[in-house]
Amino acid sequence: MVFGQVVIGPPGSGKTTYCNGMSQFLQLIGRKVAVINLDPANDSLPYECAINIEELIKLSDVMAEQSLGPNGGLVYCMDYLEKNIDWLESKLRPLIKDHYLLFDFPGQVELFFLHQNAKRVVMKLIKKLNLRLTVVHLVDAHLCSDPGKYVSALLLSLSTMLHLELPHVNVLSKIDLIESYGKLAFNLDFYTDAQDLSYLQHHLDQDPRSAKLKKLNKELCEVIEDYSLVNFTTLDIQACHSEREKKNVEFNSYVTYHIEFAAVQEKYMKDDELDSLIRQSISLSLRPTPSLVPIEWLASQPP
Repeated sequence: MVFGQVVIGPPGSGKTTYCNGMSQFLQLIGRKVAVINLDPANDSLPYECAINIEELIKLSDVMAEQSLGPNGGLVYCMDYLEKNIDWLESKLRPLIKDHYLLFDFPGQVELFFLHQNAKRVVMKLIKKLNLRLTVVHLVDAHLCSDPGKYVSALLLSLSTMLHLELPHVNVLSKIDLIESYGKLAFNLDFYTDAQDLSYLQHHLDQDPRSAKLKKLNKELCEVIEDYSLVNFTTLDIQACHSEREKKNVEFNSYVTYHIEFAAVQEKYMKDDELDSLIRQSISLSLRPTPSLVPIEWLASQPP
């Protein structure tokens, strides 16, 4: 049984920085970790890369040879990776014996809520290599300073969760910079819990850009609340670096653990007991506030 994270999010949300920090944290606590770069446009990596998609395909080459822009080029690269999934599988097999896996994906959000290729890549790896993966979806915290952008981030997170159908953690990254964007309309808990969005209506109505869309804004907020799946945890990667230097890490990203717990228990439980546990886990994961554990717990579990 192999565990890992699928790290996604819009451009500039801090995915590569997160992978770098997480890999250092895991190494500090004695875990073997492998970072897999699946972004064919990321040619400046701060971490040691175990597998790099640029060995297979490069975005710059695709754009030149296929006369595509960056967005179309990334879709092409993911299609090419899916068709050559055996290449990635062969690279991963030596690592899955004792490594924790971090997949650093491109920042094109359409790949994760609209197109199927990236999802099929992940699902094929899960099936062929028996992986247990959690999605870590990073969103820049500065979006909280604009009600319209915040609602957009909620819709993106919800769409991605429903599309990928994997255990999912939404993270507000760069939380240390949020004060530099101005005073928030509400306290931070309002934005992390993502409930009672009706309070945003007044602020949205005051914005001349969205004042004509009152009914649409109301309906969008109700859709998010009706699903009641999206919430956020906050992350300041610089604070984690400081604590790591003191060897007293406080890394409070939260990860749902029900899938992995069921997998660990599988060998010890009867079929009917396991079915009951899985149903209970799914039920808990659909609550507005799911059961959460610190990521240190997940990282400390044996591979």
